[in-house]
Amino acid sequence: MRAAVLHDGSDDLVIEEIIDTGLRPREVRVRTAACGLCHSDMHVLDGTLVRPRPHVLGHEAAGVVTEVGDAVTSVAVGDHVVTCLVQGCGTCARCEGGEPTLCTHATATRRAGDDEPRFRTSTGAAVTVFANVGGLSEEMVLDERGLVAIPDDVPMDLAAILGCAVVTGLGAVFNVARVQPGETVAVIGCGGVGLNVIQGARIAGASRIIAVDIADSKLDAARAVGATDIVNASAGDPVAKVIALTGVGVDHAFEVIGKPATAQQALAMAANGRDGYVVGVMSDNSTIEVSSEYTKRGKSLRGVFMGSTRPRV
Repeated sequence: MRAAVLHDGSDDLVIEEIIDTGLRPREVRVRTAACGLCHSDMHVLDGTLVRPRPHVLGHEAAGVVTEVGDAVTSVAVGDHVVTCLVQGCGTCARCEGGEPTLCTHATATRRAGDDEPRFRTSTGAAVTVFANVGGLSEEMVLDERGLVAIPDDVPMDLAAILGCAVVTGLGAVFNVARVQPGETVAVIGCGGVGLNVIQGARIAGASRIIAVDIADSKLDAARAVGATDIVNASAGDPVAKVIALTGVGVDHAFEVIGKPATAQQALAMAANGRDGYVVGVMSDNSTIEVSSEYTKRGKSLRGVFMGSTRPRV
């Protein structure tokens, strides 16, 4: 089958044939119908995230099950499915407590280091896949715990982004921040995930949703999906503008870019006693400095991973 492969010494994806090595227990083969190109994938291309190569990117995908291995119980051949990189073991204390994003045995859904890899190149080199998915290929092989069956009438191109952009954005609102009706929200970064934070805040009943970005096209999209106010960060200090709009700051400030500077802005936008949330993926060696003035005011900056989602829920 063909896949878009990232090799050593290049940041270009090469379309080439790779060979799958067959299914193991609890593994499923899926014919890929659609795959998003998330910013996390872009981070691998630009070196922000380092992954072993050769490597197949893509982790928010949808497709049709074509084969199931032994002991698979949750999906069957012909099912339409969405992939998700939240692949908890299902049995550790975190998973049983409803927190699969914090699974303490996450390698349970991966092949052991001394086992045959799921894919090889035509020359025999082991191929790794991003987030245990590898959606930028004609077929995917992954553990059933990385799949959720969906109704057949859901369009595949829309279904694909359910597995990352949608659950991350809405999960940040509902599972982590727990936005309440009447509360105020700021969202820094209005890409795929940021727009879903905005939609989640609208659904939650936020009274004011302030979208912050430097691209007018993204701000227009933000207004279309529920933002009540827009702030172009290239036209002045966005923190000052958010404070001016609200008088005291917002109840919830979401950073959805993945940079220390914008994380600091989110914390500054939060009202006293309220929180900022880092939803964006930062480089592996990033650090965020937090001034003691914020902790004295009862503020906190909280990390968000995949919206604390439980994919099947």
